[in-house]
Amino acid sequence: MHAALVARPGSCIRQLAQRNRAREIQFTRFLRNDAVTAEEIAGCAGERTAGRARGRDVVVAQDTSELSLGGQRAKANGYGPVGKGGALRGLLLHAALAIDAGNGGVIGLIDAKVWNRTGGKAKHRRSRTTKQKESQRWLDSTRRAAEVLTEAATITVVSDRESDIYAHFAFRPSRAHLIVRACQNRRIETGEEEQQIDLLFSHIDSLPEAGRLKVNVPAAPGRKARSSELAVRFSPVALCKPLHGAADLPEAVTLTMVDVRETSTAEGGKPIHWRLLTTHPVTNLVEARRIVDLYRMRWVIEEYFHTQKTGGFDIEAADISDPEVMIRFATAVAVAAVSVMQLVKA
Repeated sequence: MHAALVARPGSCIRQLAQRNRAREIQFTRFLRNDAVTAEEIAGCAGERTAGRARGRDVVVAQDTSELSLGGQRAKANGYGPVGKGGALRGLLLHAALAIDAGNGGVIGLIDAKVWNRTGGKAKHRRSRTTKQKESQRWLDSTRRAAEVLTEAATITVVSDRESDIYAHFAFRPSRAHLIVRACQNRRIETGEEEQQIDLLFSHIDSLPEAGRLKVNVPAAPGRKARSSELAVRFSPVALCKPLHGAADLPEAVTLTMVDVRETSTAEGGKPIHWRLLTTHPVTNLVEARRIVDLYRMRWVIEEYFHTQKTGGFDIEAADISDPEVMIRFATAVAVAAVSVMQLVKA
């Protein structure tokens, strides 16, 4: 099936089988076999990636994407809500890709989890621990990266604002560094003798510029390519433990904040402003530039999701009524999409 998906990307089983009835039955039986699990499909891909990552400096980009599969019909088939409002139904995919930090090449898939939301409305977030929330996926993929990439030279896991979770920093594996775009204006400890409390964003905004960087901003939907200048600030910070749902967490976590913002308003779009929390030490402008460059590799996972959707497989057009079968198929596509990206980039 993997070879068929790579040779002829698509979401129709009949077309993948090239209208060969025997092959179509073979693919269908494979996907409907309860002995086949999405975990095993993703796990095999991770094992292959481990060998290719040996000796490399690896960036692991992780993110979540919604697979919208319809409305009332999808609901009747047992698909859970996705998107805002609950009118759309489908699955969610969380993936982690290994990327060569030196050349930006896609090494392989580290982890892929596809799930269907069931069980009704959840309790208020403050009454649940991280393990009881969907946000546990960020911690799980970081841990999986450390388990898979045992022979990599270095591991840096990068992720966007949704992964700004205190437990993500507190429980990270010792071999894996993090770069996370900050979302929450957390309390931080300031001062050595007196435990004074400040807010993260106001603290970094009050610092003088450490220097400026020249960057090329690529084109994106609704945005032209441009050259720009970024003002850089950085500082070590000690994040305070959250006030709610954090009984098992340390009182503080020490990180570094790297703040970069465009010095002029971008034409046809918002100016760049990234607040990046990292476990890497940053003591000068060169090291700050390295954090920015590593974070920018996160864009590869956006290309990856595009490949699975309108850019290649059109996974959301799959007409599979059984959510469990669709989970296996979506996982197989998640693996094949990496191979397609590698072929395109090659």
